[in-house]
Amino acid sequence: MEAVCVSLWRSRSKRERERLAALAGEASAEAAVAMEATAVATAAPVTEPEAPEVERPAIPQDLTAAAFFDVDNTMMMGASIFHFARGLAARKYFSTSDLAGFAWQQVKFRVGGRESHQGVQSSREQALSFVAGRTVDEMVSIGEEIYDELMADKIWAGTRALAQMHLDAGQRVWLVTATPVELAAIIARRLGLTGALGTVAESVDGVYTGRLVGDLLHGRAKAHAVRALAAREGLNLRRCTAYSDSQNDVPMLSVVGTAVAVNPDSGLRDVARARGWEIRDFRTGRKAAKIGVPSVLGAGALAGAVAAGLAYRKRLV
Repeated sequence: MEAVCVSLWRSRSKRERERLAALAGEASAEAAVAMEATAVATAAPVTEPEAPEVERPAIPQDLTAAAFFDVDNTMMMGASIFHFARGLAARKYFSTSDLAGFAWQQVKFRVGGRESHQGVQSSREQALSFVAGRTVDEMVSIGEEIYDELMADKIWAGTRALAQMHLDAGQRVWLVTATPVELAAIIARRLGLTGALGTVAESVDGVYTGRLVGDLLHGRAKAHAVRALAAREGLNLRRCTAYSDSQNDVPMLSVVGTAVAVNPDSGLRDVARARGWEIRDFRTGRKAAKIGVPSVLGAGALAGAVAAGLAYRKRLV
């Protein structure tokens, strides 16, 4: 009887985790779409130039294909939330002893190359507790400053080139990360990407409560977010590409047509080899191999871009 009870408890626990992951994914997709719409609506109007503007051919937009990039150790060296925490500590939002906890998680992440769900959850929830009671506008403003101070020079040039390749093919590019969605959106905008899927921290009247909507955008929650965004944006997931360094992101990598392991941890490297996924490693100092458009974008990507040539979508800068 006891064994049966334990089994039922674990089953309910698993169902609850899946429910929270799905809720987190839906909330993240909704936030990403809302942020993109707001950015377009509030964009500064284009003024007429004094000199005649040279007409440039528009890039045909491929509206059914997109790329999704993990952030920590994929697009950025180290953990974005740790860099954010460093910036908050410098501004006296919390003590140096609090920062030490983040530092230890960062050391384990950089040395071990693997992130545990427990470690990620501890770090993110700790960070969220520090911003409880703060306004969203305040944190966004500080996030802009911290990006310039501590993150801008941490971007992997090789991964950034991969993202640009998708943009040049007329595809949209989103970041997908457990980092709070407002910070993820800053990183995406500074890199000239379309937007970001991230953990949604609950706010009431523009003030953070210190609670999450659903769960962290981690593991299976990322896969839910990608599916939810694809449904909203009319994407064909078979024509989409995803990039990550972590075995924890196998669910996200598995929902798209093309998966690429970037700076992979040992677990993801094994999975990538077993499934025939492409592997890119920018940590070794060796000159990166020339980017092959057909292998990374997928066989039908360029043809799809041409076929969608009459449909245009304004790209966020």
